[in-house]
Amino acid sequence: MERRAFISGLALLAVGCSSRRSDITVGSKNFTEQLILGEIISQYLAATCHVPVDDRFYLAGTYICHQALLAGRIDTYVEYTGTALAAVLKQKYSGDPAAVYDEVKSEYHSRFNLDVMPPLGFNNSFAMVMRGSDARRMGLTRLSQLAPFAPAMKLGVGYEFLERQDGYKGLISTYDLKFAEAPRVMDLGLLYRALENRSVDIVAGSNTDGLIAALGLVVLDDDNHYFPPYDAVPIARPELFARFPSAQAALNRLAGRISADEMRKMNYQVDGQKMDATKVAREWLGAQGLVREQR
Repeated sequence: MERRAFISGLALLAVGCSSRRSDITVGSKNFTEQLILGEIISQYLAATCHVPVDDRFYLAGTYICHQALLAGRIDTYVEYTGTALAAVLKQKYSGDPAAVYDEVKSEYHSRFNLDVMPPLGFNNSFAMVMRGSDARRMGLTRLSQLAPFAPAMKLGVGYEFLERQDGYKGLISTYDLKFAEAPRVMDLGLLYRALENRSVDIVAGSNTDGLIAALGLVVLDDDNHYFPPYDAVPIARPELFARFPSAQAALNRLAGRISADEMRKMNYQVDGQKMDATKVAREWLGAQGLVREQR
């Protein structure tokens, strides 16, 4: 992806970048939110360290991103604490969001020698999403109400959801769900289109998906608290900070800056308004005072 030459960093974070290696590589998974977050990280590190930053976006799911990080093919990407806990560490949710973050941070350091940075500020939990008209007709607001209706409903999920410890099997067990057929597995970007054209009746989406409000969809409340917290956190190789010390300060400065509402808005700008993710990320960084345009 073409590097944004017009971005420059704040002088406060410009000090401390090493020149031992000329670039940084940022990865992302293969859905809109990840692309936006990848752009934010990429543009901000380029502005902060004043070096070219390579983008390796659309790296499929968690496993591919994690392996790319371990192998040194990327230096950082954004993960979610619940995903890290269940899909990578193979552990069950057993605490509040802060406890989950602390456990992930500690285990990633001891097992993988990877640094888990402070949360960006929003929780992107899995969300079971229905058409608003159907939810109102059935009187559904909570997942615990779904079981009597599930046998007549078709479920759509992303590829990882079937196999994850915090995915399909635990969901149907927790809420005693039996759907009309086996889940229809598809790319995450197609879930809401399938819901809109009635190929499926309920999907395993994400809490910050911008199309939920735009399409008049409804999220059923996870009232049995099946899904763990999914706080968005950058994960980085320590070598990144050894090469570019101010990169660590940059990622720390992003902590707590992105609210769930802001993330939904940015997701909708890309998915609903068809804005380029590069532009959406640049505008957010500018609004935060983290980068400025060269004129």
